[in-house]
Parts: sequence; C-alpha cells; structure tokens
Amino acid sequence: MSTIVKKQILIVEDEPKIAQLMVDYLQLEGFATTVLDSGAGAVATVQTLNPNFVILDVMLPGKDGLTICKEVRAFSDVPIMMVTAKVDEIDRLLGLELGADDYLCKPFSPREVVARVRSILRRVQQPTVLQNGKLLNYREIQLDSDRFLCTLAGAALELTPVEFRLLHAMVAQPGRVFPRDKLMDLAYTDTRVVSDRTVDSHIRNLRKKFNEAEGGGDLIHSVYGMGYKVE
Repeated sequence: MSTIVKKQILIVEDEPKIAQLMVDYLQLEGFATTVLDSGAGAVATVQTLNPNFVILDVMLPGKDGLTICKEVRAFSDVPIMMVTAKVDEIDRLLGLELGADDYLCKPFSPREVVARVRSILRRVQQPTVLQNGKLLNYREIQLDSDRFLCTLAGAALELTPVEFRLLHAMVAQPGRVFPRDKLMDLAYTDTRVVSDRTVDSHIRNLRKKFNEAEGGGDLIHSVYGMGYKVE
C-alpha cells in the first residue's frame, strides 16, 4: 500500500489566531504544516525541514520577514509568500526584490491563502528545464543564449538582444514579479541611463511578437504598480 507524502508548509506567524486559521484550512486541503511564532529560528528551520512552501509574516519578533527572505534566498528557491498588515508600496517592492514569490496583505481570507499556495506550487512544478546551461525550455518556448535565438513551437521569433535578455530573465523564473528597474539591470549590459518606461516599450514589442506568432497566447503579464511576470 503506497503512502501519500503531503507537501510541507512552513508558517512563520506570531499572531496565534491567524496562524491557526491558516493551519486549519491548509490541513483540510491535504497539506502538512509547521508553525513558528518567531523569526529567530526560521532560517535554520527551512534548512532542516526543507519545506515545499513558506508563508512568512513581515513583522516578526526575533528577526523580520524581509531579512529571513533574503537569507533563505541565499541557499534555497523554496516558494515564499510574504504576509503583512503594512500596505506601503515600498515594502511590497522590497519584499519581491528580495525574492518573494507573492505578497498578501492582512486581513485576508484563509481560502485565498490556500488558493495562492496551490497556484504557486503549480507554477514551480511547470516544465522549466535548463539543458547544458545554454538552452532554456519553458512550455513551447526555447531560448538559446549562445545564438540569442528564441523559438516558439519550433518556429523562430526575431528578438532584439534587449528583448531576448528580458524574456530570458522572466522565463527562467516563471511566476516571479520583476520590477522595472530590475528588468533594466538585466536587459542592459552597459552603463547607459534609460527610463524605466523603456522597459514598457520592449514588453509591448515582445507581447506583439508572441501574440502574432501561432500559439503565442498571453505569455507576459503586468502586475499593477509592480512590474511584469511570465506565466
């Protein structure tokens, strides 16, 4: 008789009622949960527990969530969802730039937590494969870094070097939101100064090329006030 291995969710939340609410709903959906009420031991717990997902409050005793996120990203790509009562846009951007996969503001529905966890776990399980460090495959897209060549379902798409670098960065981490300034750093290898709106123009061109290609679909998504992602 086979045993079903439950996905492990680490919840770092110092408000007991909120933590228990998330535990109840996640366990009902078949997840295993571990709860910490302080940030002090969170990084060590990620290292030893090796969870499938981390729900991380921003304001924590011992060590704040943004610091924990940054330290975890130094050794792990585990999906991280930040949770906070702070709605300041700078905090949102900072959390995502440090490597968080999503951001949820209190108060929230526990059903939304479960839905987002499931959605992000599906994303990270999608077929993103690096081959020989040169070819990046995502669904029907293949990017060849040596030749700056992009193909969609075997058909070549003509991209500029900047468009190629933008697409490569986002395809390599599907679902991650990239702020405009981060995309500028990735797209331009020299020291030129460009407006962040220049990225918008390149994104529009990429979308047009993919939409005009057979099977291109809606690949690149805008995240209001934050940036872009591939999904």
